[in-house]
Amino acid sequence: MPETSLDIDTRFQLLRALENDPNISQRALSQELGLSLGKTNYCIRALIDKGWVKAGNFRRSEKKHRYLYQLTPAGITEKARITNRFLKRKIEEHQALAEEIERLREELTSGEGEKVL
Repeated sequence: MPETSLDIDTRFQLLRALENDPNISQRALSQELGLSLGKTNYCIRALIDKGWVKAGNFRRSEKKHRYLYQLTPAGITEKARITNRFLKRKIEEHQALAEEIERLREELTSGEGEKVL
């Protein structure tokens, strides 16, 4: 089954966010990433199932739903792989956008002779 850019982007954003703040709650993570709480929970569980993230209670309190999320060595490796693919795709998108901007500038210059930005 081929991966979609959304799947890769979501994994990339989740792994990066969890690496940056292992204490983040799922609610805060869902707000930060613009995902529903249910989708955030589903995605985190998938990362745990793949062995890329380890979750454990970080406080002994009545709030048993609070976890510390740690990237495993496999998760760190996967994050590096995804980051490389994400960066490559963003560079390609940037180059395509720069080419489109140049084509639009040429159209304006050859057309009405208006001043081009």
